[in-house]
Amino acid sequence: MRKSILVLALALAVSGCGGKRTADPSAGGSGCEASDGRVTIATGNSGGVYFVVGGGLAKLISDNTKLKASAAETGASVQNIQQLVGGQYDIAFSLADTAADAVQGKGAFDGKPVKVSALARIYSNYTQVLVRTDSGINSVADMKGKRISTGSPKSGTEVIAGRLLKAAGLSIDSDVQAQRLDLAKTADGMKDGSLDGLVWSGGLPTAQITDITTSLKDKVKFIDITPQLDAMKQVNPVYDRGTIPKATYGQPSDAPTIVVPNVLLVREDFPSNNACALTKLLFDKKADLEKVHPAAKDISKEKAAATDPVPLHPGAKQALG
Repeated sequence: MRKSILVLALALAVSGCGGKRTADPSAGGSGCEASDGRVTIATGNSGGVYFVVGGGLAKLISDNTKLKASAAETGASVQNIQQLVGGQYDIAFSLADTAADAVQGKGAFDGKPVKVSALARIYSNYTQVLVRTDSGINSVADMKGKRISTGSPKSGTEVIAGRLLKAAGLSIDSDVQAQRLDLAKTADGMKDGSLDGLVWSGGLPTAQITDITTSLKDKVKFIDITPQLDAMKQVNPVYDRGTIPKATYGQPSDAPTIVVPNVLLVREDFPSNNACALTKLLFDKKADLEKVHPAAKDISKEKAAATDPVPLHPGAKQALG
């Protein structure tokens, strides 16, 4: 069953993926019907859930509206927002904590707040901290001096990894051998032993994490990072407690962890009719996205407007109202 889901997801992702922005979306219109035009979607690493769901979303848009959409692989949240504001993309996936940093001028956006709006809060990312059992790592503090993949440069994973380490009294720059790797290279490093552990923020299941746990079996384990939750919440209250069910990756027990919601972002000048049409489509066709990846099951219309401090786009408000 899992194999068939992955095959379908990859097929839809490929069919919906493409390069960067090639043309502006329509200048707008009234109501909740999309105009003619093209939109591009910034997703994340090819082995991650953003990429798969983003490809599926692009196909839904192209199949059900006048817009033609394509999705592109990126470094994820920080890069996505920077390039969204820069005009390379029209829609961007982002972790809610990174998006909050962006509009408030904090973190990677220190002193340089950006103007973006949200179409919706979507599913949550799970902070997945996986280590080799022979690494001697049983807590985040044990990562001192170890070779840890902290995610792609300018990714939401990298932001979370830095905050997680800081919450445990460590510096990502000096206390660990931080490897800024994408998920594919991270999986290779875990399997060949050149890495001791990884931090990954993604939906459940993430294909590359499945690859690692299936290949290495009891040679890897998830560690409990919830002792760092209180300190993380002081940085941003969006962080919350969650659980990676043991069945997700065939583990002997559930893994307590920290979760962060995701948001779909657009620029403030994104046409309201298109924002309304795409937000409405997201929920009208939610079942189709669930076929692309099971993480989409967590998308909830009841929680969709909970994007604060990122403002909800007026078109999205219309769709959700």
